[in-house]
Amino acid sequence: MKLYTKTGDEGKTSVIGGRLNKSHIRVKAYGSLDELNSFVGLTITKLYDPSLKDIASEMVKIQHELFDCGGDLSAVKADYPFKTKEEIVFFLEERIDLYVQEAPELERFILPGGSELAALFHICRTIARRAEREIVELKQTDTIHPEVLRYVNRLSDYFFAAARVVNHRLKIKDVEYERSAIVFKGGKRKGNDQDEK
Repeated sequence: MKLYTKTGDEGKTSVIGGRLNKSHIRVKAYGSLDELNSFVGLTITKLYDPSLKDIASEMVKIQHELFDCGGDLSAVKADYPFKTKEEIVFFLEERIDLYVQEAPELERFILPGGSELAALFHICRTIARRAEREIVELKQTDTIHPEVLRYVNRLSDYFFAAARVVNHRLKIKDVEYERSAIVFKGGKRKGNDQDEK
């Protein structure tokens, strides 16, 4: 099997149901999901502490789901059977709620980091946010599968919650942003959330 086809030499790429310029926002959006999947894979390789076994398993699940999302985004065929289902959004919400309860209460913005692992989760979070912005841009002009946007939105929240739990389980404190006011009170945000909802 040859890895190169030469069909993209003029700046176009194949999608499900047609061809698009490689600069098209649809291609950028599913490309960002592919980039995110690669960083999720890197993060998994660092999740060898026994206390993080559940998170490692969830991250492998997320890799498969990101492939589904990328496929759904690359489809311009009208009758394409989308793979992304609302159940995976509900699963992320359950895990986010559990991790928020497990981690120490948050009052101020935190810096991305603490541990190397948490920093990797924050990288995943920010790539997910970029992908979300690109999906929203695509939605303004083209049809998308709505569950993909919902999933990617929840996914960045999941990475934020997981980063905090990773630090907590490894007994490493989150680093608070030193000029932050108290922005979270009783689990609720008072202004713009660090991980924009």
